[in-house]
Amino acid sequence: MTDKQRIAQWIKESRKIAVITGAGMSTESGIPDFRSSKGLYNQKTHLTVPLEDVLSRSFFESDPALFYSFFREHLRHPSAEPNEGHYFLKRLELSGIDITIITQNIDGLHQKAGSRNVIELHGNVNRVVTKSGKAYSYDQAVETENGLSVNDEWARPAVTLYGELLDSEAVFRSIKAVEEADILLVMGTSLNVYPAAGLVYDYTGSRSILVNKGQTGIRYPFAMTFKESITLFAGEVEAEMTE
Repeated sequence: MTDKQRIAQWIKESRKIAVITGAGMSTESGIPDFRSSKGLYNQKTHLTVPLEDVLSRSFFESDPALFYSFFREHLRHPSAEPNEGHYFLKRLELSGIDITIITQNIDGLHQKAGSRNVIELHGNVNRVVTKSGKAYSYDQAVETENGLSVNDEWARPAVTLYGELLDSEAVFRSIKAVEEADILLVMGTSLNVYPAAGLVYDYTGSRSILVNKGQTGIRYPFAMTFKESITLFAGEVEAEMTE
């Protein structure tokens, strides 16, 4: 039995699958990641400060015009479409498996593919939140050089910046999903950013799978590791499931 055949069998036997996804999940949809050789951190920009500083709460408050210029040019990808990796997870859900997707991505492509149970650890660029705490779609906001507003009320992108705390409920739900999962599937993340990277240690099962082209930032004994594209992995596993 090949590894892909074994994974197909695991999936057929599973009730609950926890999936942790990162930027590599969306690179095949044309959205650049952050840390690879072609990622945002290694691209030449007009910025004179490190990118991590631009994406921080302090920079957002001190230089909103530059923050929004970068945000609109590099972080918003409204025309991006889900790829076969996203649709693979949706099809598993449609097969009757309880799929929880825990994503570090802010592009909303899992929801665009139709997945229903998505925990967004870092927010979503397609939403904004007003000063009073009300959430709206980005399209409902009025853009200015220095920011956003909805119905004349100040608003900001509903994303977590460096220096801000993650939503505690989202973290709690993520831990619970990983603890209860029959299979842990990690896709497109180098596991360098916490707390997402630490979630793998909440999994106590024996069916853990990593699909990521690059090196990871932690030492975790995954049962299986694949350094290949997510669409290739998804296509081959799904083909074995239909045999």
